[in-house]
Amino acid sequence: MKKLAIVGGVIVVLFIAIIALTKMANNDKVSNYNPYTDKKVEELQQPTIDLLTDENYQKVMLPKDLEEKIKSGDAVNAYFFSPTCSHCRALTPKLMPILDDMGIEVAQINLLEYDEWDQYNITATPTFIHFEGGAEVERFEGNLPEEDLKAFLKPYAK
Repeated sequence: MKKLAIVGGVIVVLFIAIIALTKMANNDKVSNYNPYTDKKVEELQQPTIDLLTDENYQKVMLPKDLEEKIKSGDAVNAYFFSPTCSHCRALTPKLMPILDDMGIEVAQINLLEYDEWDQYNITATPTFIHFEGGAEVERFEGNLPEEDLKAFLKPYAK
């Protein structure tokens, strides 16, 4: 019985250590870059925290800021993604360098953290929407081939 209690105690201590180390790692990631200024670290989903250091997810914008920018009438490109979406994880590393090469700015909106599906009539991720004059002009959904991405984005290049 004593051996069982010792083994159980060791397992509990290991779980506590794992939880503490995970919290420390998450706090370290968030201290370097946290565009989710309206949320505490504890409120962020783990897949979101895992992307904080990914170079392809460094253009995150809060939904309220996107809405203000759209209402201003400026041309706006919004990329709606989810960190848990396999299509997003495949498209984003292709899309971000193309946008940079073409001089196109983009606001990334994390749908895992912010429920903006209905507001922008999003039915799938990833979704890229171009707005002008406060209204949607064009969109694409899904993981497009590189040539199709370039053709879609060409009118918006600087």
